[in-house]
Amino acid sequence: MTSTSPGRPNPGRPSAGLPTEQRPEQPTELLTELIAQERRLVLPRFTHEDAWALGSLLVGLARERDAPVAIDIRRGAQQLFHCALPGSSADNDAWIDRKRRVVERYGESSYLVGTRFRAKGTTFEESSRLDPDVYAAHGGAFPIAVQGAGVIGSVTVSGLPQADDHALVVEALEQFRS
Repeated sequence: MTSTSPGRPNPGRPSAGLPTEQRPEQPTELLTELIAQERRLVLPRFTHEDAWALGSLLVGLARERDAPVAIDIRRGAQQLFHCALPGSSADNDAWIDRKRRVVERYGESSYLVGTRFRAKGTTFEESSRLDPDVYAAHGGAFPIAVQGAGVIGSVTVSGLPQADDHALVVEALEQFRS
């Protein structure tokens, strides 16, 4: 199960923000990179204006690639930004909700949470004891962490294969943080 329709072209970057030749093949190798991303991508602050800037950056990156994605940014329970690009659907909004709930529950990216389960030789769906209709540990939801405050929200993309949803969010956060 992925967060995209079967057969849809993949215009995003390679998995986990790594060039194809550097992409880890084992979940334990991928864990190291995902943990490093979360440690690196802590923001000094996050305002309503920052949500607009980050969301607009994501829209620009997605449009450059003709990526059929939906984008969501939240601070706590408040939705600060949402955009559905051509080719996305209401299914992407449902995926956003499910992936976002994983970030809210675990305080880590949905891709990291799912990868942790795979590294243990199981899946999130088999072992988390959470309803898969409510939670999805598939890539694309990333915690918005602020220095001195911890995780205060999430940024989520849905519409590409899970590794590419995640990579798009990471790319945008890296550019935003610069």
